[in-house]
Amino acid sequence: QVQLVESGGGLVQAGGSLRLSCAASGRTFSTYAMGWFRQAPGKEREFVAVISSLGFNTDYADSVKGRFTISRDNAKNTVYLQMNSLTPDDTAVYYCAAEKYTARAHDYDYWGQGTQVTVSS
Repeated sequence: QVQLVESGGGLVQAGGSLRLSCAASGRTFSTYAMGWFRQAPGKEREFVAVISSLGFNTDYADSVKGRFTISRDNAKNTVYLQMNSLTPDDTAVYYCAAEKYTARAHDYDYWGQGTQVTVSS
């Protein structure tokens, strides 16, 4: 079992930055991949980024490449999503998920409760 808790969301102006955190507990953190997804009102949940168990591999949605960075600190059991150059289109509830290295939401077994990110124009 894996428990996930996101934090760091909030309200930011367009062009600003936020860093999301996701704290994990349960199974040994360094044994599974972590992903970030987001869901805007009226839209399906979409892939944002994923990082492998030891952090050597990452992948991003085209919409966030060059602006968002996923990273992890296995000593702190935490994965991060640094978000720069935010636009109103980035407004959504952001979720972290474990445990496969995939962009497909239905392949993830564990999810956090989500954290709201709102970008004002």
